[in-house]
Amino acid sequence: MDTPTTASVDTQSSVKEPSSSSLELNLLPTMSRPSLSVDPATPSRHIDRMVGMGYQPSPSRTIYSDRFIPSRSGSNFALFDISPPANSPSEGREDSSGAYTALLRTALFGPDAGFVPPATPDKGVGVNGRNFLPSPPARNIFRYKTESRQSMHSLSPFGFDEQLPGVSHSPVKAPRKVPRSPYKVLDAPALQDDFYLNLVDWSSHNVLAVGLGNCVYLWNACSSKVTKLCDLGIDDSVCSVGWAQRGTHLAVGTSNGKLQIWDASRCRRVRTMEGHRLRVGALAWSSSLLSSGSRDKSILQRDIRTQEDFVSKLTGHKSEVCGLKWSYDNRELASGGNDNRLFVWNQHSTQPVLKYCEHTAAVKAIAWSPHLHGLLASGGGTADRCIRFWNTTTNAHLSCMDTGSQVCNLVWSKNVNELVSTHGYSQNQIIVWRYPTMSKLATLTGHTCRVLYLAISPDGQTIVTGAGDETLRFWNVFPSPKSQNTESEIGASSLGRTQIR
Repeated sequence: MDTPTTASVDTQSSVKEPSSSSLELNLLPTMSRPSLSVDPATPSRHIDRMVGMGYQPSPSRTIYSDRFIPSRSGSNFALFDISPPANSPSEGREDSSGAYTALLRTALFGPDAGFVPPATPDKGVGVNGRNFLPSPPARNIFRYKTESRQSMHSLSPFGFDEQLPGVSHSPVKAPRKVPRSPYKVLDAPALQDDFYLNLVDWSSHNVLAVGLGNCVYLWNACSSKVTKLCDLGIDDSVCSVGWAQRGTHLAVGTSNGKLQIWDASRCRRVRTMEGHRLRVGALAWSSSLLSSGSRDKSILQRDIRTQEDFVSKLTGHKSEVCGLKWSYDNRELASGGNDNRLFVWNQHSTQPVLKYCEHTAAVKAIAWSPHLHGLLASGGGTADRCIRFWNTTTNAHLSCMDTGSQVCNLVWSKNVNELVSTHGYSQNQIIVWRYPTMSKLATLTGHTCRVLYLAISPDGQTIVTGAGDETLRFWNVFPSPKSQNTESEIGASSLGRTQIR
């Protein structure tokens, strides 16, 4: 039998036995003979790859059609890096779909299969004037692929996170952008530049209370209406303000050691409570229980439902109490003082149950985490400059971060596991942190004096800061809750600078 030059098909008879120097394929009747040609002297390396690298066909076996592609009449061999024969009708045709073919190849075989940019119709010149030589992937076409985690935000129809030419998509998780400038500024004349006072608080009814000199003003965040709540007279001044959890009653601590309770909805004083000998600079509510810290080193626990001015007295600090915060479950009270001490009390103790002495300056900044029970953050003054984290459940010091500036205030986001700190000497900045990595999301500047006052809006998105430069600045720093799809009613539409009184 003569050695054939091309593979032949006989539709009426069985397949002929190939000789050692020939190679025949079973082809379908619909396939044209010129569409697939095999050189008997040199077998195609591409067909070798389809069948198996280094595989030598046995003379005694019949080679059948590829079971993956039973009909090759409409196959695009160029897609699999199988070059068409020299007499193929596709030779010389302009490669107008080269970019799409390369993108599809990358999508089918993965980004590591090798991307070959298409040549221009008249020149085979690529980027920077270099010619591209197609190199077939050095592996089987059909293979199992380990499923990888893909970005839900990817715009690629094939789901690859790698950047593909001609395809733009967003990253896996774009970093959240925090506006670097306040959306609103209020003038606050006579806002005192005193580290040990707490003169700003934001109620659950979206009303901001500010102590200015001997007066307290209320600013409605929804309507931007300003109301003068009280005037203590020339012989007294406001040292602290604190809203009850329901947002209807406001506690006002004075420089004379008295504590006043006001009904904000009626602008009427409900009662005056005594017990401290010196100014009341720190307040904290726990349901109907109100805690007040004073320059006389004591903390008084007051039940506003009873006739007594206070029900218990907590002693332990050796200097002025300047920070007070109840935990979210109302079981633990944290106090900070000018004696560089951080104490934790329970509901019934008159002595601290936990004592932390690691700070080296006054502890005013205190914040309980709303996300993890027993997680407490505290910040030290000018000589300390550190934010420390504590686990009050296990009585453990978790970590410490040196901020480089006096830590004046701390507040935790209710929507995400982040917190914000305000600072004094020497940078007067506001920092948004991601916990527990303590990576900085944003550093906000604008105040020209120490940022001594901080409060957060009821929806958890906006903070207001106050400083000795007699301004209140409103910043959008935290995202909205997942369940909340509407925008905040904090008055973000009213830009510009106005006066609170």
